[in-house]
Amino acid sequence: MRHTAAKLFATLAIATSLATVAAGQASADPTVTPAAQDIVGVGSDTTQAVFNQFSADYNATIPSTTPHLYSWDATGTSPITTKTGATSIARPNGSSAGVAALNANTSSTVDFARSSRAPQTGDLSTDIFVAFAKDGVSWAGNSTGNAPANLSTADLAGIYTCSITNWNQITDVTGYTGPNATIKAYLPQLSSGTRAFFLKAIGGGTTVTPGACVQAYTPEENEGTDAVFTDANVIYPYSAAHYIGQVYGGHTTTTDAPGSLSIRSVDTISPISATNTLNPSFTSTNYGRNVYNVVRNAEWTGTDSHAAALKAIFGSTGWICKSGAADIKSYGFLPLPLGACGSTTHI
Repeated sequence: MRHTAAKLFATLAIATSLATVAAGQASADPTVTPAAQDIVGVGSDTTQAVFNQFSADYNATIPSTTPHLYSWDATGTSPITTKTGATSIARPNGSSAGVAALNANTSSTVDFARSSRAPQTGDLSTDIFVAFAKDGVSWAGNSTGNAPANLSTADLAGIYTCSITNWNQITDVTGYTGPNATIKAYLPQLSSGTRAFFLKAIGGGTTVTPGACVQAYTPEENEGTDAVFTDANVIYPYSAAHYIGQVYGGHTTTTDAPGSLSIRSVDTISPISATNTLNPSFTSTNYGRNVYNVVRNAEWTGTDSHAAALKAIFGSTGWICKSGAADIKSYGFLPLPLGACGSTTHI
C-alpha cells in the first residue's frame, strides 16, 4: 500500500512538471516604482502570487490618475523602496513581518500587509484585518518518500511535539506500515502566518510548541523546491490553495513550485476536491482559514481619498470582492460569500 501511494505521488509530480512547463504568473515585484498615492503592500508568501495578479488586473481597469495597487513579494533583494519618497525598509517575509512593517511605517511607505493568519496576541487593536478569500493548510511529504497519504491530527501533533519520531510509530493509517525511518519535520520561518496557523490547528485550537526534533532550518513556505525536500522522510505544512494554484492553475516560478513535495490528507479528508479545487469539506475543519489584508484603522475609517482608495480595492463593494473571483479561483483559493468578503476583524 505504501509503495502504491508512492507511485501515485510520483505520477502527480510528473504531471505537475508537465503542467507547469511554460506556466507563470503576473510579474512579481512592481516593474515600476509605485507613486506616493498608490496602495502598496508587503507580507505573506501565501497570498503574494494572487496579489501580483490582482495588481495587474485592477490597474488595467482604472484611470491613470486613480491610486494603483502594488504588492512586494516576501522574498527577493533587500532592502526595498516600496514607493516614491518612501524610506527603504528590510523586505518583510511573512504575515507577521508584514504586519510589523505596517505598524512601523506610515502610508508613505506601506498601505497594507498581506496576512494568511487572523489577528493574534501581539497585534495592535488598530490593525484591521480585512478578509478576502478562503484557504486551508495541510501538510506535504516527499512525492516518492515514506510518508503516508494521510495523517491524523493526533499524528501531526505527535510529530511536531516529538512524541512520534519514526514512521513505524504511525499505526492509525489503514493499509500503511511505516518503515523504520526517522521523520524529518520542518516548519517555515517564525513570521510565517502558515506556521502560526498550522501549529494552532494541530493543537486543536491551542498552539503547539515545536519539540527539539523539529529541524532548525526553516525553508520558505509553500515552496517544495528546496533541496531538503528531496529527503524521503520530510514533512512540511503547506497552503492547499497555493498548492492548487501551482499544480492546477499553472502558477509557478523556478522556486515557487511544489518541487519534490505533494500535499496529503488530514483525518482522511483531502484538501483537494475531485475537481482539483480547494475542498470545502477540508476548509470546514480546523484546517480551514480566511486570508486577509491588514490596514490601519484610522485610514480604513477615514473620509479622505486614501480611505476611499483602500475600500475601492479591499472593501465589501471593492474590486477584489466584486471582480476578483476569477483570480482567487485561479490561484487555488475559494471566494468568500457576499458579506464575508471585505468583513473586518481585529484584536
